[in-house]
Amino acid sequence: PAAAAAAAGEESAVEGGPPDHSYSLSSGTTSEELLRKLNEQRDIIALLEVKMKEMKGSIRRLRLAEAQLREEIREKDRLLHAASAGNRKRHGL
Repeated sequence: PAAAAAAAGEESAVEGGPPDHSYSLSSGTTSEELLRKLNEQRDIIALLEVKMKEMKGSIRRLRLAEAQLREEIREKDRLLHAASAGNRKRHGL
């Protein structure tokens, strides 16, 4: 209805309509208001895309760090296992 009202050239907002949230439009929304809200939403989407890329980079870095830590744990476990096996041999176990 808002797009139809804008296309019909209605310029005044309907009184007593729903509150004018950034995500809702009254039937009397002007073309300028529609354009402003569209641009605001595009800006929000662009910011969200940037944040998503940042988060993907963070996830990638965290996965690399996790893999490195797991490798360090495996190496330390191997060394501990080898050391405990050496101790058992020395003590005749």
